[in-house]
Amino acid sequence: MPLKHVKLIGPFKEIVPLSQNPMKGPLSDDDLEIKKDSALLIENEKIITLADFEKLLKQYPNAEVEKLEDPFVCLPGFIDVHTHMCWAGTRARDYSLRTGGMSYLEIAKAGGGILDTMRKTRAASFDTLTETLAQRCTRQLREGITTCEVKSGYGLTVESELKMLRVINQVNSSHAIDLVPTCLAAHMPPPEFTNKSSEYLQLILDELLPQIKKEKLANRVDIFIEESAFTREEAQPFLQSAQNMGFSLAIHVDQFTPGSSLLACELGAISADHLEASTEREMTALAKSNTIAVVLPGCSLGLGLNFAPARKLLDFGASVVVSTDWNPGSAPMGDLLVQAAILGAAEKLSAAEIFTGITTRAAAALELPDRGSLAPNKLADFQAYPCDDFREILYNQGKLKPEKVWKRGVRV
Repeated sequence: MPLKHVKLIGPFKEIVPLSQNPMKGPLSDDDLEIKKDSALLIENEKIITLADFEKLLKQYPNAEVEKLEDPFVCLPGFIDVHTHMCWAGTRARDYSLRTGGMSYLEIAKAGGGILDTMRKTRAASFDTLTETLAQRCTRQLREGITTCEVKSGYGLTVESELKMLRVINQVNSSHAIDLVPTCLAAHMPPPEFTNKSSEYLQLILDELLPQIKKEKLANRVDIFIEESAFTREEAQPFLQSAQNMGFSLAIHVDQFTPGSSLLACELGAISADHLEASTEREMTALAKSNTIAVVLPGCSLGLGLNFAPARKLLDFGASVVVSTDWNPGSAPMGDLLVQAAILGAAEKLSAAEIFTGITTRAAAALELPDRGSLAPNKLADFQAYPCDDFREILYNQGKLKPEKVWKRGVRV
């Protein structure tokens, strides 16, 4: 049967498919497959094959050819698995207070932090939130991120959380990037439920999650387990109930105090995110489980704290993913490549460990087996860097950006 609409893109000086690396544990750059002077053959939105450019040119003479004259390195599109990109307002005041010596928890207790963004996001219109989220998505796409998770969590009422999730779904339907929504209504107890955390969690279960299911707004639920948010004892029955309703779990754990990642492993959460305070006990549990460790260097940079122990997590045998945590408070930078490169230098991570941590392993953290690597039948999400050696990308610490990005086989 003849192929329908076939496109040939190349030649690339190097293609790094990232399709054959294990999903857990350490990796060496020697483990990377590098295809030289090769091209991608695409039909509609998916990859047919990767092979020598001249060979494919002869084999498919009727293909539409997008020939690259300059040297480029091709990588899969990046996947940012943990963001809070839907928000209104700014927290520049919080940042100034932190650099002046106040802690994250002190600022929260003084009326800043998440509740400050909550007030601004509740007041923002649907159209305002849609416009600002779309702008952030455009920046992500330009920086090579073709799939991005976005959490709610700045509404903290049933209606405001629904507004945020509807905004995320609206942008997902109209923007080239793919968005994966997560319900984080359990970000922290809202002022209306001070000292009544369990009542608020029950409200989410009784009124919010059924409506999310009805409107198909999200398949994932998150909760922040920490002193300023919810205890492990409050989180466990909430998470089990959400699981029973059919939601996957991705949980904020071990950010300032260790231990809550053990609950993520016990419940079979898809991912345990943050982990800055994790000890060997938590790392051992993560390595033995199928729960993916998501580390957030942007949060460490924004708060001036130690990085999550990515090197130890890998050496223990965990699956480690790197994400931005892009949010208005603790991680305002939102640049995945810069953060991954800095984390790599600080934690002594190989390029293979970093690149799989923002592609193949990241795809697994969002339960998306159709992307994250360059292989037959995968989505044609990829990017081209103006260099002839993949090592140049991290060497430039995020300042070398992709010159070309393709989403589902189309240049964007």
